[in-house]
Formats: sequence, C-alpha cells, structure tokens
Amino acid sequence: MVNQEFCDFLEYQITKALKHLDKEDIKGFWCDGVLLGNCSQKIIKEDRCMMLKAFIGRDGQTEYDLKLKFGNKALALIERNLDITACLPAPTEPNWFSIDTKRNKVEVQLD
Repeated sequence: MVNQEFCDFLEYQITKALKHLDKEDIKGFWCDGVLLGNCSQKIIKEDRCMMLKAFIGRDGQTEYDLKLKFGNKALALIERNLDITACLPAPTEPNWFSIDTKRNKVEVQLD
C-alpha cells in the first residue's frame, strides 16, 4: 500500500539512487521528502501509476513531479492492502529510476 511509511522509504531510496547515477548535473542531489497524492486503489489499478511530489536537489527543496509506476507484483500487493516496499528495486539496479532536471520530473518503476 502507498502510505507515508512507504513515501519515507522511497525518499531514502531516491537519495541512494541519485548517488549511483553517473550524471554530472545531479552531483550532490538528494531527496528531502516524498508527499502522497490523492489516488484511489481503483485509479491505481486502471492507470498502473500515481503522481506524487518529491523534493530533490542540492538543497533538497526543488519540487519534482514523481510518477510512481506499478508493476504486476506491486499491483497484487496493493489490491490486498499489503506493504510494497519490497517492490522497489535496489538503488544500484539500472532502469527503475529516472530524473529530468529541466522539466522537474522523476519516474520510479516498481516490480
């Protein structure tokens, strides 16, 4: 389930992922918080994603639109109101996290 505890976990995983990206323009970036959006389980199931807000940057205060995309495993757990933190890949894994600093957008793909 997507709750504040998951958002807190995601915040730290994003900070770790930023350290592993080899992009000069994000050196020193970190995440200072992820805020929940309003989204029902029905909408999550239909859209397979939800929008959140993340605060990222060298000072951790630039607002980013965060698109959280749900894989089959995460969707199955959400349907049963179970914890989805295990669906978040390790920060060192490729292709689960992307950031666009020009448009202030982040995407996170869960398993």
